[in-house]
Amino acid sequence: MTPQETVERALAAAKSGDCVVIAEETSAANLRWAGNTLTTNGVSRSRQLTVIAIDRRGDGAAPGVVSRAGVRPDQITGVVREAERAAAEGALAEDAEELPGSFGINNEETPWDSPPGRTEIGVLRGFAVALGETLRAAQAADRKLYGFAEHELTSTFLGTSTGVRWRHDQPTGRVELNAKSADMKRSAWTGAATRDFTDVDVAGLDAGLAERLAWAGRTVSLPAGRYETLLPPTAVADLLIYLYWSAGAKEAAEGRTVFSKPGGGTRIGERLSTQPVTLFSDPRAAGLRCAPFAIAHASGPDSSVFDNGLALSPTSWIRDGSLAALISSRHSAAVAGVPVTPAVGNLAFATSAAGAPALADMIASTRRGLLLTCLWYIREVDPATLLLTGLTRDGVYLVENGEVTGAVNNFRFNESPVSMLRRLLEVGVTERTLPREWGDYFNRAAMPPVRVEGFNMSSVSPAS
Repeated sequence: MTPQETVERALAAAKSGDCVVIAEETSAANLRWAGNTLTTNGVSRSRQLTVIAIDRRGDGAAPGVVSRAGVRPDQITGVVREAERAAAEGALAEDAEELPGSFGINNEETPWDSPPGRTEIGVLRGFAVALGETLRAAQAADRKLYGFAEHELTSTFLGTSTGVRWRHDQPTGRVELNAKSADMKRSAWTGAATRDFTDVDVAGLDAGLAERLAWAGRTVSLPAGRYETLLPPTAVADLLIYLYWSAGAKEAAEGRTVFSKPGGGTRIGERLSTQPVTLFSDPRAAGLRCAPFAIAHASGPDSSVFDNGLALSPTSWIRDGSLAALISSRHSAAVAGVPVTPAVGNLAFATSAAGAPALADMIASTRRGLLLTCLWYIREVDPATLLLTGLTRDGVYLVENGEVTGAVNNFRFNESPVSMLRRLLEVGVTERTLPREWGDYFNRAAMPPVRVEGFNMSSVSPAS
């Protein structure tokens, strides 16, 4: 049975007043290598069915949500009945709304009736050939490479009792590559996000790693402190994705986050940076395309199962340095008194200043500062300031008079990305990047390198 047929059968079986059905089919392929040798490859497929039955009673409504993997055709009605029982026994939901009206079938990309998308190991064929050449070159240079490449394609079919039939095919790929010196004492990391692996230059990635291993031929010990710091796009992504996840309208209006206004309300309209920077999401952004409609398997402070199928639009969260919007469902937008701006599955950060430099140019103009590779094990310390802590990893370098002069020890950092925005000295050119910490959960990001005044390296870390 196709996912489309599963959606229709579940909706036809529903006895509740309103019903939402989400059928997802996922396929994945991967390669792994270690010590310059390919080790494993594989493919997998899975299916997931989510039924959201809505019991409307009085002036309210209670949703019942049931998700199951590998549901057979003869089990569909049973899943619907289970969801309806959960709705009948559940409390009324504070985020209850009418389901979005009938938008019909979205056929602007892949038609609703087309078979679900599917990836297979062949998507990695060209990459694997280039990888083999790169592994041999690394072996000849006495350098060891470790890493993996994976590609996933999820087809999501969303149907509602109000007539919505929306479908989205989401390809997601990434490669992570670690290089180590022959004595295993020096290490460097890089990664790339991709939709189809045709744009991944693995030899170029390895060349960057070789350069960083060479930089680490000289080591310098530095104490904790505040340093002028260059953050590459991957590190910027990890910090700003956490900012994005924390930018909920409801909790801000309730006075519980860094985006809460003293005395009540939110900080929308307040200037966060003197730089002309914009943080935005667009479901149709080139290279970052994601679902153009809301998909909610459960309700949260700023997401709602009642919003399933709601059309998504380009949204600026920060515009020209000022807070412009917060993530909201229809319910939380009403609570906070802000426009409805649901979360979108991508994020980009850019400056409108002319002549944005590349990272190499920023290094060349640095008198003395630190250059990071990436951040790791990021955790929240204080939601009121969005203070985060974490570790540097796989290479922190000292830049002096426009040149990298060696590697320094790793640090634990304590920084707020909101505070960091106020201390931006320079913003480079935006490029597609892979967040290292959050790449498993949030793959579609485009970020620039940035220069930050007084980045807080709170203590020296023994981590490598």
